[in-house]
Amino acid sequence: MSEVQTRSSTHRLHDQLDAIVDLLHQHDDEPLPASAQETLRRQLDALHPADIAFILESLPLDDRIAVWQLVKAERDGDILLEVSDAVRESLIADMDRHEILAAVEPLDADELADLVEDLPTAMLPELMASLDSQQREQVQSAMSYEDDKLGALMDFEMVTIREDVSLEVVLRYLRRFDELPAQTDKLFVINHDNLLTGVLPLHWLLVNSPDKMVSEVMAPDVNTFHPTDDAYEVAQAFERYDLVTAPVVDSRGHLIGRITIDAMVDVIREESESEMLGRAGLREEEDIFASIWASVRNRWAWLAINLVTAFIASRVIGLFEGAIEKLVALATLMPIVAGIGGNSGNQTITMIVRAMALDQVNANAIRRLWRKELGVALFNGVVWGGVIGIVAALLYDSPTLGVVMTAAMTLNLLLAAFMGVGIPMFMIRMGRDPALGSSVFLTFMTDSGGFFIFLGLASIFLV
Repeated sequence: MSEVQTRSSTHRLHDQLDAIVDLLHQHDDEPLPASAQETLRRQLDALHPADIAFILESLPLDDRIAVWQLVKAERDGDILLEVSDAVRESLIADMDRHEILAAVEPLDADELADLVEDLPTAMLPELMASLDSQQREQVQSAMSYEDDKLGALMDFEMVTIREDVSLEVVLRYLRRFDELPAQTDKLFVINHDNLLTGVLPLHWLLVNSPDKMVSEVMAPDVNTFHPTDDAYEVAQAFERYDLVTAPVVDSRGHLIGRITIDAMVDVIREESESEMLGRAGLREEEDIFASIWASVRNRWAWLAINLVTAFIASRVIGLFEGAIEKLVALATLMPIVAGIGGNSGNQTITMIVRAMALDQVNANAIRRLWRKELGVALFNGVVWGGVIGIVAALLYDSPTLGVVMTAAMTLNLLLAAFMGVGIPMFMIRMGRDPALGSSVFLTFMTDSGGFFIFLGLASIFLV
């Protein structure tokens, strides 16, 4: 390679972003001069594709396209793989058919399969026709699996060896490669029928005598996965066993690909982002510089649900208008009950959703979880409800109001704990993501329940 693209540190990367933004906006009222374009090209050429992806995601659409057009064409494919789906869509929309074909041509089959869904449908026949038969078969294989299955992520570039050869033969074989596939930490050992029989870690190859046979040195007991395995479960296995790569085999044990740590890191990151977005009621990842209409379409559904739940909560308050008119203190204190319940419930639901994601929750553990969370809620309700009850009693010179406040706080925390476990369980039974909209439903329950409990008790004992 004539040039080396390095990964920027966080501070340097932000400095690069600021410099690019400054350069772009020095010429707001006129086209970017050739000298400025050349400066930008040099800056971009020195950056790693992942860093360019970060910069593109951080720019408004017009600036993003201006920078994208200055990126070297041979780097387009690598950058498209790094950007988010929403940003990738905007970049591809700016490319013509020839540019897209040139961008995806150098990509491996597994990488190409990642991009196919985002490419214009009319281009797919031409794209598939441009591939050789092996690449076409690999791309079709990867595309045949759902996005959350391992088969959609497996890499077809790997080094295989036979068990009936010596380590010296293996070393000579490896020297014929210009470079090994990325993340190669082990070689996959197969027999004449392409059945996986073991793996040979590279460091074992280096420290053993060249005269030894592969069958003597290899590890026959190896972590293997199937293309239909859930990708997130495999990512957890990678974390558990500190894997860098692992073989993917079919139902008969034939080696068909491998999975690498970089793909698993992406799965974990995407799962985390999906959970975070789902809890906020967002349907998909959103380009922060997307159009108003695109953002509205992404957000409206759960906002509509939230509006309905908020209206119901307001009607609960309306049931007790008479009590509130007689004792204004209720209006100032009831948000405390609802707010603390919501916070406590969010703590519970976060723990439960995380445990579900890690497969640490089974049917036998549900009752124990409920008992535990209700016990925590009871303790917190008595302690912190007692504290705020004393404050309310002193502030409004009403011991009865303090008792009502303590009781309402305790009961709402118990409700929050019950729903914090119950909502994710219900979502699972309905076949839905337990994190999807969980905060919206929980807030509805703790607000409505908190208002009803507090104002109901106040109506009985104070008014």
